[in-house]
Amino acid sequence: MTTTDRYLEPHQARTRLPTMFEDLLGDAIERAFGEGAYTLPELVAYLNRTGPASENGAAWTEENFQALMARLGH
Repeated sequence: MTTTDRYLEPHQARTRLPTMFEDLLGDAIERAFGEGAYTLPELVAYLNRTGPASENGAAWTEENFQALMARLGH
């Protein structure tokens, strides 16, 4: 096998397409990183300032953000 035979399939572990909420959240996280929000408290504050709200419409907390990331990562 040569290096040209290899390829990266970035969604190889994906079992379904992301929901609209997941797409919006991913975009917001990328913007937060782009604006220098690197720690969890900074990221949560950014999401609460700009949205989207959490899945149940409540404010983001470090706990509910981490729980959602753990759930989405499985």
